Amino acid sequence: MNIESVYFGEIDVKDEQLITFENGIPGFQTETEFALFDLEGNQAFKIMQSTKTTELAFVLTNPFLIYPNYEFKLDDATVEQLKIEKGEDVVVWAIVTVQEPFDQSTMNLSAPVVINRANQQAKQISLVGTDYHTKHPIKGGEHHARVNT
Repeated sequence: MNIESVYFGEIDVKDEQLITFENGIPGFQTETEFALFDLEGNQAFKIMQSTKTTELAFVLTNPFLIYPNYEFKLDDATVEQLKIEKGEDVVVWAIVTVQEPFDQSTMNLSAPVVINRANQQAKQISLVGTDYHTKHPIKGGEHHARVNT
């Protein structure tokens, strides 16, 4: 299928690039299907583009690259909703708020995007009772991560 995207113009989407949010994402409940694209030249970032709304796209990053101690437990309802059978099927991304200059950008560690790559089901979850917040720096993160023990 071809879609119009914010960052790439018209682009061909393969089935394996599609992820489905059963209940949409917070603030965009009617947006249930997105395509994931690599950010050329930088494997640490992806673009999550709505297949329905051209103007709706998010920059994602792998939070573990910057905050290696980042961790949380998936609740049973999320495991059931995403039909997760094996831990290795789970992929976690953080939404980036892009700033100028780019190294001033932040990521949201309090509401990660969790994907079951076995069935391409996804959900943005909200972590409660943690020290994670919505504006963790993407630069120098290893000095800022805090985990409850």
